[in-house]
Amino acid sequence: MKKNVWLLAVCQATLNTGNILLVATSALVSLKLAPDKALATLPLAVQFLASMITTMPASMLMRRIGRQAGFLIGTGAGLAGAGLAAFAIVQGSFVLFSLAAALFGVYNGFGTYYRFAAADAATPDYRPAAISYVMAGGVVAAFIGPNLANWARFWLPPAEFAGSYLSLLFVVGLSMLALLFVRIPRPPEQQRFESSRPLSVIAAQPQTAVAMLGAAIGSGVMVFVMTATPLAMHAHQHDFGDTAFVIEWHVLGMFAPSFVTGHLIRRFGVLNVMLTGALLTAGCVAVNLTGTGVAHFWTALVLLGIGWNFLFVGGTSLLTETYTESEKAKTQGLNDFLVFTVITIASLSAGAIQHFLGWRLVNLGVIPLIVLVAAGIVWRKRRRRAAAGMVREESV
Repeated sequence: MKKNVWLLAVCQATLNTGNILLVATSALVSLKLAPDKALATLPLAVQFLASMITTMPASMLMRRIGRQAGFLIGTGAGLAGAGLAAFAIVQGSFVLFSLAAALFGVYNGFGTYYRFAAADAATPDYRPAAISYVMAGGVVAAFIGPNLANWARFWLPPAEFAGSYLSLLFVVGLSMLALLFVRIPRPPEQQRFESSRPLSVIAAQPQTAVAMLGAAIGSGVMVFVMTATPLAMHAHQHDFGDTAFVIEWHVLGMFAPSFVTGHLIRRFGVLNVMLTGALLTAGCVAVNLTGTGVAHFWTALVLLGIGWNFLFVGGTSLLTETYTESEKAKTQGLNDFLVFTVITIASLSAGAIQHFLGWRLVNLGVIPLIVLVAAGIVWRKRRRRAAAGMVREESV
């Protein structure tokens, strides 16, 4: 069980390295390749759109062929995307670069289930920790992603950043190697295909709704602010080294807490951890509205990362309590479909809003979403307390 968790953590680290490299560089690459600067975040949006489209089919496919085979298919798409992105930059093709981003999206559509694969292989008590440890693989990516982008950016002069994407061939190849040693037991055929409730009934459960709301809106707010950050820093005359530094610490904030998030959930409860995540995300907005120095961007993005971690890991842990074995594939698929739908909208709109309306409006625009998430969590906490009170009265 623990071997699988750590191998999946390696896979998560390589997946996130590619994602972070894209976040740090794709908007800057697109500023040179795109016919309109307002399209600077379009490739990132294409990546998330491809992930959104892939999530449900990937979940259903892995239900039939197994997690390992599905992850290998996704990793193959990642290798193709890395090579095509480097070629697109050399050729100066915005269309090919967007297509490469779509292949990365397919890679993400499969890879998003690494955390659920760890949960499948874990005992109920160990499940929150298993999810957290896999997500903690992103800590490695926090350092490798931005620094790899900076270190390899001139490998293929004068095509800036082409070398960065070429280097991902080695990173994604490591993931494929790790997957060859993953052994995730498949549940009995009877469990996988027994009758199950309609997806609408599962999604209508208060616990499911709050879990999906926290993961989807938390991810959307995080991506919206994160995607606009390199453009905002560029507009305020900060060099790429500063941008890479901020993104590095943001991703560290996203994944470093994973070493303890599972333990915090067991000690304080999943809803309290998720509510803390919403408050930290609000703190990010508050800092961003006070200034545009490197220190402001750094502090805000660290808070944003930790807030996302608490919401996402908490939402994932909460979701695993809401379905049976036969309902797992479609429930997980719906959850990640919603996550990537919100992320796609966020990434597509971030560049345009930053370009036309500015950094202040980027931050003010996410406040209602943060309030919505916090309100949903508080509502669920009150319902739990009310239900617990009724049980106590009946026992008396």
